[in-house]
Amino acid sequence: MATLEDFAADCKALLKAKPGNDGRQDVAARLQEVLKDEAFVTAHLGDDTGARKVLYEDPELGFTILAHRYEDASESKPHDHGPSWAIYGQARGETEMTTWDLVEAATPEKPGKVRKAGVSTLKPGMATVYNEGQLHSPRREGPTRLIRIEGTNMDRVKRLSYEAIA
Repeated sequence: MATLEDFAADCKALLKAKPGNDGRQDVAARLQEVLKDEAFVTAHLGDDTGARKVLYEDPELGFTILAHRYEDASESKPHDHGPSWAIYGQARGETEMTTWDLVEAATPEKPGKVRKAGVSTLKPGMATVYNEGQLHSPRREGPTRLIRIEGTNMDRVKRLSYEAIA
């Protein structure tokens, strides 16, 4: 079984070796390996996991590894991760990910406008990277469990809002 400590150390090494998108793609590939480790998934995405559980926060680089467990169907509004990036890794269930093109920039006073660009489905064992400014929205039909890695802990970041237009 991969340990959380080993996985976090691997992520850190990959991000330090290749800052930017290339390193993030390498982390996503490593996450896909971990998602196939049934013992790791069971240990970190058990029934006691809530909607957002911080598993690890790197003191040097600031990236955060999170566990997410959702029981019900839900759909998020279009969003980005502000000045950060995120990697979504599907462990159980499926998540439909919609990508959005920016039509009009958001401001703190006014939501931005976005237009649907595409839809893909994250299935168990898959991981995908969303870089800074890449607008997306997840939708779930039922129970799902994910490991997500944020470039910085989004609990501390104020984000702008967006609304979809036809």
